[in-house]
Amino acid sequence: MTSVHNPARLRLGVNIDHVATIRNARGGAHPDPARAAEIVARAGGDGITVHLREDRRHIRDEDLARVADATGLPINLEMAATEEMLEIALRHRPHAACIVPERREERTTEGGLDAAGQHNRLAPLVARLSDAGIRVSLFIAPEPHQIEAAMKLGAPVVELHTGEYAHATGADVAIEVKRIADMAALAAKNGIEPHAGHGLTYDNVQPIAAIPQIAELNIGHYLIGEAIFTGLEASILRMRTLMDEVR
Repeated sequence: MTSVHNPARLRLGVNIDHVATIRNARGGAHPDPARAAEIVARAGGDGITVHLREDRRHIRDEDLARVADATGLPINLEMAATEEMLEIALRHRPHAACIVPERREERTTEGGLDAAGQHNRLAPLVARLSDAGIRVSLFIAPEPHQIEAAMKLGAPVVELHTGEYAHATGADVAIEVKRIADMAALAAKNGIEPHAGHGLTYDNVQPIAAIPQIAELNIGHYLIGEAIFTGLEASILRMRTLMDEVR
């Protein structure tokens, strides 16, 4: 099964980590992340995101090949900037690798990668992934110095962290939307493809989806949570409809 993308269409990448979280809560093989990947493809998702964490709290090493085999959709591997994860990425050769900050004690990825402060550490990692034909993305806060750092590192993609926007209230919502829109425009102007994700829901996705430069949204926890009530295919279809209404 292959995926054909309309370049003008805002892509939806679905993070299926929390299918594995539920599986791991009890052990065994159910629910199966590979089955979730098949449903994402059937529901019109454009890609599968998985985050292989140091502590393997959800996706496990053996899931990577199984998920890739289950669907022709491109795989986006979220990974910490470590030699272990680099070796795994080079072995599995996903379509994309999104470098994210990772701390063992955090429940989810809180905040963006400090690409500006970690240039020397990230540069060889970005180079080795790129040389292997893996599209490198940096998960960063929507800040000018982080965009500049991505440019210096030669990363073709940035994923703008939308957590601050997702938690904003009142007048701060418009401020955060403008900040993300400005950084998406800055990235695109400099030849970097901007993506966005973190904390996006049915209620808040449209202002971000409407930003014309953003090429892809990556959404996971909310869709898996809604799937408990409506089913995974229905939750993805609803998100896809909301995105298409503004693009």
